[in-house]
Amino acid sequence: MSKPVKKSAKTVQEAISLALSELHLSEDKVKVEVIEEGSKGLFGIGARDAVVLVTSDVTPESRAKDFLDDVFTCMGMRVDIAIERVDKLMKITLSGEGMGLIIGKHGDTLDALEHLVSLAVNRGDGDYVKVVLDTENYREKRRVTLVRLAENLAHSVVNNKKKITLEPMSANERRIIHSTLQSNPQVETYSVGEEPYRRLVIALKKQA
Repeated sequence: MSKPVKKSAKTVQEAISLALSELHLSEDKVKVEVIEEGSKGLFGIGARDAVVLVTSDVTPESRAKDFLDDVFTCMGMRVDIAIERVDKLMKITLSGEGMGLIIGKHGDTLDALEHLVSLAVNRGDGDYVKVVLDTENYREKRRVTLVRLAENLAHSVVNNKKKITLEPMSANERRIIHSTLQSNPQVETYSVGEEPYRRLVIALKKQA
């Protein structure tokens, strides 16, 4: 996170205000250590400035939750947000009514929201944290569906001797199909086109 900011001013509060301005944070988002209370001295002689050390108390988890709370408030939705973080992986699980709206077609909305949360969490002031956003175990259900789809399409390609081009998919979904078929000795997979319309192709493997 942000490095501690050390500031001095005539009073402790003025020094804190200078630090908050530099950090672009409110006082409830920081920890304050008063190094020197400051002194007016006698008739202005021997006066000393107050010195404070202010550290951001904002965590990746709090950034994620604050961002999602704002999004769901704007959408008029009440959503429970559970956040679990292990090292550099943060898994966020959403629950509540209307989760189908959050998932979107083939998870498009969920993917987009996951990307936005990742941007909110990773602002370049700390180690990168990978964000995985899920609801109603959608990620695992979709993975199982894609694995089954990949196997069925590969079988069709082999039987019909014709390649198959799938509809546009996210990079993560294409990766699942690539991974599922990479050990298949009869077919190969590759992607064509540009994002966001990039498509995956399953074709007969060329014989050496």
